[in-house]
Amino acid sequence: MKKLLLVLSILLVSCSADDEHQGAGHDGDGAHQAKHWGYKGDAGPMHWVDIASEFSTCGKGKAQSPIDITGEEEMNLMGLEFHYGSSRDSKVINNGHTIQVNYAPGSYAVIGGKKYDLLQFHFHSPSEHQVHGKHADMVAHLVHKSDDGKLAVVAVLFDKGTENHLLTPIWHAMPKHKGEAVVSEPLDINQLISDKSYYNYVGSLTTPPCTEGVNWNVLTTRVSVSSEQINAFTHIFPLSIRPVQPINNRIIGVRHETGVVSKPLHSVPSHTPAPHEPEAKHESHNTHVATPEHAPHNDHNVGH
Repeated sequence: MKKLLLVLSILLVSCSADDEHQGAGHDGDGAHQAKHWGYKGDAGPMHWVDIASEFSTCGKGKAQSPIDITGEEEMNLMGLEFHYGSSRDSKVINNGHTIQVNYAPGSYAVIGGKKYDLLQFHFHSPSEHQVHGKHADMVAHLVHKSDDGKLAVVAVLFDKGTENHLLTPIWHAMPKHKGEAVVSEPLDINQLISDKSYYNYVGSLTTPPCTEGVNWNVLTTRVSVSSEQINAFTHIFPLSIRPVQPINNRIIGVRHETGVVSKPLHSVPSHTPAPHEPEAKHESHNTHVATPEHAPHNDHNVGH
């Protein structure tokens, strides 16, 4: 009897360890990662709702992402403010679904008058969102989280063209299989932003558990990526997007703006959190800013 109890104890510890190791990723906390979802077959987007009860919002939600951005309205949206520094020794993660880069603490954006810390960015090809019925060749999702746990995503669309220099060191380091690597040279996310014009709407995570209330901000101006860079990503991830979801009468706002787009911070080493600048008081005039109610617990494992 004692031998049987010992064997059972060992099995339980082993199972717990396996679940923990499956917890790294862009798609939520460890419990969600342990559920085997994907982008094709029985694990694909049409079946996410059937995989686990906590994924029910993927099928029943009425404010899901991505969407086809169409019928947008010029609105009195507040301007985006980007306060991004560079990130040294950034961790590059192949989590089995995408390539994710964890950014050094200290960078943030002010969206709708609210401060959101930049946690990580990751990629999909083609883009998950469509604009007027068409995908971009690739997209980077810059994932942010506020002090009260609300989520905001800035999506940067890529069109095929010349090499993207921000991606070059990331692509050289990215693991071809599940695992992690480090980019030793500084990364500056400001290289992806050339204009602050953007579409805004309230949506969800684009991966399970499809949590709603995410403040989506899709930049209208696109940046370039080479066909070789796209092919290198899609060779590892042939499928990495969720189909567009019904808009369900949601309002899609657009703000057109050009000029100075960011206020770069000094370089921030990834292992040393930098103090935030004092947060300015902002009076919000944007009545369509999202307020997610249930943000995942692990900051870097938030997925879209």
